[in-house]
Amino acid sequence: MEVSALVAMAYWGWQQSDSALRIVFALGVPILAAAVWGTLAVPGDPSRSGSAPLPVPGLLRLAIELGFFSFAAWTLYTIDALRLSGLLSVAVVVHYVASYDRVRWLMAR
Repeated sequence: MEVSALVAMAYWGWQQSDSALRIVFALGVPILAAAVWGTLAVPGDPSRSGSAPLPVPGLLRLAIELGFFSFAAWTLYTIDALRLSGLLSVAVVVHYVASYDRVRWLMAR
């Protein structure tokens, strides 16, 4: 899901300009999102390596994840890829429901 979200962000960035600036957006937006995703982590997160380059509380990490996927779904929505936006949104909800134990773990940290 993360890769799909990053591809959506890159495509959205490409659509934002007709000039060379589109390359900056197409590369910059997903790189920035990936940097936030990979850097801000909860120490000991069982779904990751356990390391946290920049430790954050569990609720903040959960908010970052939901913001990341919400932004990706929004980017698809704004370029009229409504089915893809809906599909990504449903996949995210299903994922978080299925991994409720991790969500509870994050909320307790």
